[in-house]
Amino acid sequence: MSKVSTPQHVYEVDETFILRTAEPTDAYLISEYFIANRAHLKPWEPEREGEFFTLPGWTQRLIKLNDLHRLGLGYYLLIIDRSSGQMLGTISFSSLTRFPVHACQMGYSLAGDAQGKGVMNRALKMALNYMFSIQNMHRIMASYMPHNQRSEAVLERLGFEREGYAKQYLLIDGQWRDHVLTALVNPNWVDNKH
Repeated sequence: MSKVSTPQHVYEVDETFILRTAEPTDAYLISEYFIANRAHLKPWEPEREGEFFTLPGWTQRLIKLNDLHRLGLGYYLLIIDRSSGQMLGTISFSSLTRFPVHACQMGYSLAGDAQGKGVMNRALKMALNYMFSIQNMHRIMASYMPHNQRSEAVLERLGFEREGYAKQYLLIDGQWRDHVLTALVNPNWVDNKH
């Protein structure tokens, strides 16, 4: 595995995929991923407006996301198959807060045809390592719906600990859904302000 990430951009490579920060030129790739996986992701995501599935909609969104990357306020990552160039999934880190919390929220999605191959587990390990070592996050939080056994399993394998249960936490697929709240704490966090 080679690594050439910076504080503004993620670029990690393993034997089968590339994990990298989304760029403004990725609008077509991302819109095609969400179109192809629309039915598969629908039960797990918020209702999406029509522009979410369009090239112009993603072009605008990526301009804003690029600013967040540059400012260190959020990261939207793509999982790309090395041999085909096909987009396999996304990992996002949002609501980044530095001192005194040093924490953020994590979300992710995976293509239907990429399920069950260990892709998300490996990609999340790389992404978490980036957030802990380069962004110096102390705590990363993730939530999942109680019936989402795949998310529960991947988070448990990564060491996330259950911290609570939030009733009607997120508006998913048009309904307020309960979520299990989990977090992973960076065991190697250091105060680098001195």
